[in-house]
Amino acid sequence: MSKRIDLLVIGGGAGGFFAAINYAERYPNESVVILEKGKQVLGKVKVSGGGRCNVTHACFVPRELVKFYPRGHKELMGPFSQFMTGDTMEWFENRGVSLKIEDDNRIFPVTDDSQTIIDCFLSEVDRLGIDVKKQQSVLDFSQEGGEWKIDTLEKVYKAKKIVVATGGNSQAILKRLASLGLETIENIPSLFTFNTKDVRFRNLAGVVASFAGVKIAQTKFKESGPLLITHWGVSGPSILKLSSISARELHELNYKFTILIDWCLNYDTEDIKSTFSEMRELHPKKSVINTNLFELPKRLWVSLVEYSKIPKERNWAEVGKKDLNRLQEILKNSQIQINGKSTNKEEFVSCGGVDLKEINFSNFSSKKYPTMHIVGEVLNIDALTGGFNFQAAWTGGYLVGSQG
Repeated sequence: MSKRIDLLVIGGGAGGFFAAINYAERYPNESVVILEKGKQVLGKVKVSGGGRCNVTHACFVPRELVKFYPRGHKELMGPFSQFMTGDTMEWFENRGVSLKIEDDNRIFPVTDDSQTIIDCFLSEVDRLGIDVKKQQSVLDFSQEGGEWKIDTLEKVYKAKKIVVATGGNSQAILKRLASLGLETIENIPSLFTFNTKDVRFRNLAGVVASFAGVKIAQTKFKESGPLLITHWGVSGPSILKLSSISARELHELNYKFTILIDWCLNYDTEDIKSTFSEMRELHPKKSVINTNLFELPKRLWVSLVEYSKIPKERNWAEVGKKDLNRLQEILKNSQIQINGKSTNKEEFVSCGGVDLKEINFSNFSSKKYPTMHIVGEVLNIDALTGGFNFQAAWTGGYLVGSQG
């Protein structure tokens, strides 16, 4: 049996490290231990942002920042008022990590290397005397005599306080939390791309519609933004945002549903009709398929025209009203059947976890067990892509550390 630890963190990821470091700084005479089940710590930090680590997002107003969280937006208002984007940037800058804001407002280390963030954390735990133990899979944890008993395969630990920071896919930990009386919600993917074999996308992998509208048929869910065509279907910011806000409903549909795509959201139907009329008047001899309208990539335009069954050789003077109406409908309201999803397993984001009503958000402690804190994606908090999930982890970890 080990001597009692003041703070034991279960999970060597972003939220766990941030909680441990901030706690050790505030309470330098207390012992802090991190238990990680794998051979390496900070695995998700390593792969985030394509290996560059998307640290956070350049949104500096709590009321605006919470809008990027489909689950957790109400609960995060208070915490973000205590620690958010600007504080995160200052925290890293104070530890020698220079950050930059890119054109899309994502924030990265200037080195464009996630190892910079990892090295910062490892340097901090070394400086503060935090004991990081790898390959320590936690089997059980429970309260005994006013302290926590944590069982691993090799050892039993005792701790005054614990932090559960095991990420969004920790089914065994969620079951253990449920057995302690905490309400949990089924964990499912919340950030994924859509699979389809629609003929319109044949040979179009890599093509981007810069501003498309996407709606899930017969629902209220819709999003807009860049849409990327892939080898397996559709992706890009608009699709990822849509998957996030509708994650529960799409899970219930077993990921088989119809989406409606407006390929040229900046143009309404009257704009399209007017443009068609202008083409008939000003360029009557030009073939429809070689025209390329509404800022669409040429390959996409050709595919949509072909799908409308307008012959390749037909010019604007020859094309009929029915053909143009059909093309207009395809441009503004393409129906695409989706059959499944694809998820980047290394950057897996999920919704579900510990129900947020179980948490005291002043310091992310359990209402039932005030000496147990829960941070990161093991909570039913998730966000859109762009550094938001890390920001929730930094905020939770900071409040655990600064308020104990």
